[in-house]
Amino acid sequence: MTTQFYDRLSNDLNFLKVVPYFKKKFDEITFNENHVKVLKLPNISVKIFNVIIKYIYSGKFSLEKLENSDTFDLLIASNEFELDELVEHLQSHLVNDNSSWLRLKFAQIYRTSYQVKNFKIIRDFCNNIITKYPNTIFESENFHSLPEDALISILKQDDLQLEEGKIWEYVIEWGKAKNPTLPTNLDKWTSDNFLSLKKTLKGCLPHIRYFSFSNEDVVEKIYPYQQLLEQQLFLDITIKLITPNKPISSIILPPRKILNTTLPTRIAPIPLSSNIITNEHALEISSWIDKKEIPYIENNPYKFELLVRGSRDGFDIKTIYNICDKVSKTIIILKVEGTDEILGGYNPLEWENNKNQSKRTKDSFIFSLKTANMKDSILSTSQGGYVHSYPRKLELSFGNALRLIGNLKTEKRCCCMKSEEYPKPIRSDSSTFSVEEYEVFKIISNK
Repeated sequence: MTTQFYDRLSNDLNFLKVVPYFKKKFDEITFNENHVKVLKLPNISVKIFNVIIKYIYSGKFSLEKLENSDTFDLLIASNEFELDELVEHLQSHLVNDNSSWLRLKFAQIYRTSYQVKNFKIIRDFCNNIITKYPNTIFESENFHSLPEDALISILKQDDLQLEEGKIWEYVIEWGKAKNPTLPTNLDKWTSDNFLSLKKTLKGCLPHIRYFSFSNEDVVEKIYPYQQLLEQQLFLDITIKLITPNKPISSIILPPRKILNTTLPTRIAPIPLSSNIITNEHALEISSWIDKKEIPYIENNPYKFELLVRGSRDGFDIKTIYNICDKVSKTIIILKVEGTDEILGGYNPLEWENNKNQSKRTKDSFIFSLKTANMKDSILSTSQGGYVHSYPRKLELSFGNALRLIGNLKTEKRCCCMKSEEYPKPIRSDSSTFSVEEYEVFKIISNK
């Protein structure tokens, strides 16, 4: 769908913004030996640049053929050209319509939102997630590379759902990562070592709620790092520990609003976000994952987190690789065009977006689910079979037993063939087929 939402005056202003941008860039470049100035924009692809050019001249743009990663690249490029209206629109589009992709790439998106100051809508979206689920960022492999202003923003949140002693540990860990030469053993630290860490954490320390620490955490977590604190603050922390009612001069920040929730005695069903399968189907698939002979009938031990949907994200195989890169434990669900068959496969291993490769696993399987036209589901387990990641060939497959190729909706190249790796056929018809809809879920334990 093509979007148009700007008048002629707005188009002219956007055109003028781009003209000064290029003039400035060309002014910074010297002529080469052929007396030509060559401007390179390595971070902006031809595809993205064409979208921007069309937008500048017509006020129109289309996101139909763009993957979510392309849309995010378009957002960054739009900000580079100072196209403020487009920046705001794209942020809203990603937050409202593609939040699952933002969560999947959370650490990268959050870090970028602070590197690019105009991404307030996305930044607020991320902060809201972090306050409720702080481990999303604190336990991320990219936590140590988090910008200082991003960490400070998190520390300012009154409703951050994390005990203060744990927050302190994460802040210390972040600071140490910025000073890799610090001794591993704290007993060997010098005053200069503490001073280096104190300088690194200068912007973070004022936002710690020191008077919300438990007495045990004060002794075990603050005392070893007392040299990081101003003398009066450390004295007041000690006074409060010994004589809680005695007045102090340090500012006391309010305790964080930690929600106290009572867990139900019975596991409540988690809504299944699918346009193809039912909760009964999900229970059956979960039983196969756990290799249960008797299917689960309630209390699914797994959550099915929707990552990709064809009608929402696009039907090209590349879409799956882009969104599911380095994601393990995924289920692919297919609704076959014209037959209402529901096929699928489970991959316990990670998909690879950057290279073609095959991985052998005994825990993968493929299936055909029970429908109105099919009496019973069919499960075909792996006999040491392969899961093939072929992003460069626009193909992913489970041996030859289930092959997904190209554009799943328009090209009609998918097929199910005889395979020793997955010996039980899930489809009697070996002809190629297209897909009416597909979904990819991340399988997450509820424990």
